[in-house]
Amino acid sequence: MGTAVMIIGIVLMIVIHEGAHFVAAKAFGMKATEAFFGFGPRIWSTTRGETEYGIKAIPLGGYVRIIGMNPLEEIDPGEEERTYRTAVFWKKSVVVLAGIFSHFVVAAILLAIVFATWGTVATDDAGQPIPTLTLSVVAATTPDGNTASPASTAGFLAGDTLETYDGAPIATWDEFVDLVRADGGETAVIGFERDGERAETTIQLAYTDVPVVVDDEIVLDQDGNVVYEKAGYFGAAPEVAREHVGFTGVVANVFEGIGRAVTQSVQGLWQMIVGFPKLIASIFGGNQEVLDEVRPISPIGLVRLAGPLESTLMMLALVNVFVGVLNFIPLYPLDGGHFAVALYEKIRGRAPDVTKLMPVAAVVIIFLVTVGLMGVYLDIFKPIQM
Repeated sequence: MGTAVMIIGIVLMIVIHEGAHFVAAKAFGMKATEAFFGFGPRIWSTTRGETEYGIKAIPLGGYVRIIGMNPLEEIDPGEEERTYRTAVFWKKSVVVLAGIFSHFVVAAILLAIVFATWGTVATDDAGQPIPTLTLSVVAATTPDGNTASPASTAGFLAGDTLETYDGAPIATWDEFVDLVRADGGETAVIGFERDGERAETTIQLAYTDVPVVVDDEIVLDQDGNVVYEKAGYFGAAPEVAREHVGFTGVVANVFEGIGRAVTQSVQGLWQMIVGFPKLIASIFGGNQEVLDEVRPISPIGLVRLAGPLESTLMMLALVNVFVGVLNFIPLYPLDGGHFAVALYEKIRGRAPDVTKLMPVAAVVIIFLVTVGLMGVYLDIFKPIQM
């Protein structure tokens, strides 16, 4: 279900963004001649009134063509008053910022649904989420991606609640992890509850490399590299404990969640920009540490990461915030760039020389296309392991 929700969510995100531009432009009497999902060759289109609606071959975005948004565009004198460029500043601002605003509205709605339905994550005194013994995700493979994970091989499913380990009751997830780590390569009998029924299954635990931790600090060698040790591997992640909140709690958590997502998005974008050369080098050189630290994710990767409905909706909310922040960057041809141009016109009383912005636009487009292609490549050939 998560996969379908993610696909639909990404498509709707694009449609809503462009629809916001379209509705705002039409509300102010501007003429929109095209409204398309995707880029490239037309697959299908239909004309209603003065606008052609349709779908194009490359489903990596969409656009609405509003006449006069390109200052160099030649317009029939009879339609000049319906152009974007002749509108007053506040109308231009609404049109170009409507798409950005739509992402934050969608994110707020998605977060409100998550918090109202599943509540908020309960944390311990250190502020860390409290894990339960109920499985949220079962990994398909071991971390190296070469073999099936023990949990999937044994038939465990998301929603199963662990109860016993070799006949002894399990009190906490941390206790279970300690038992698994000590029994790498061994077999264990795990009792669990599924849909109200209890069962037991024998599982062959695998091995994985984990950092050595002493007094809550990761141990480093003389060269500053992380020291690893072998530990038992099960192959599943737990659900976290929940606290249900009322209306005011939902609202407060929505604002907090969006604020945190904005901060993470700004940091992520900055790291991607400054780390761009290292990212390219790591793709050709295979530096996994760089890829783990900074890597773009395409819609292919987002679909692969989709899991339970709650986490999928949360991920869609974060993606909407990220796209909103990205589009707000004041660089042509992003929405924020159009707003910056409109603001310049308002302050200086004249339009800027758009030809001087073309090199900036070219750099932005090349950067975004390159990052997008790298994301597609990584998600196909070096997918993130669950």
